[in-house]
Amino acid sequence: MNALTRSARVATKTVRLARFYASEAPATTDKLRLTFVLPHKALYTAQDVQQVNLAATSGDMGILANHVPTIEQLNPGVIEVIESTEATKKFFVSGGFAIVNPDSSLNINAVEATPLEDLSAERIQAALAQAQQTANGSGSELEKAQAKIEVEVYEALQNALSK
Repeated sequence: MNALTRSARVATKTVRLARFYASEAPATTDKLRLTFVLPHKALYTAQDVQQVNLAATSGDMGILANHVPTIEQLNPGVIEVIESTEATKKFFVSGGFAIVNPDSSLNINAVEATPLEDLSAERIQAALAQAQQTANGSGSELEKAQAKIEVEVYEALQNALSK
């Protein structure tokens, strides 16, 4: 063993990280503190909610208080905010990020979010057909790439409305 390797081993400390599942976490609160923002407005600002369900690139997730801290990229899809047993709100987001913090807070940053009740199935179907035509048409590569992204979002919108 050379001197550099030996000195590197001596200089580093063994650090144990405490990892646990939400059910094993020390209970600090029974509410999740939600901040959900768009570039032009805040939908929720440090508001206590019961649960948030979202579509992440790693899979669909339900987030409660004391959830394991994580950072997730959001897929186009629905974010369901369960405020209480009587009140639930659903938003369609085109993408973004969700950050679950150790203090039972959740920050969601999205470029766009629309309440599901504001969406029209007929308009989505027409826009999807147009985007598919452009994606399969004779336009430039850039136009085709943009149209393929639109197709993905419109298909997610259709899926969200059919549930």
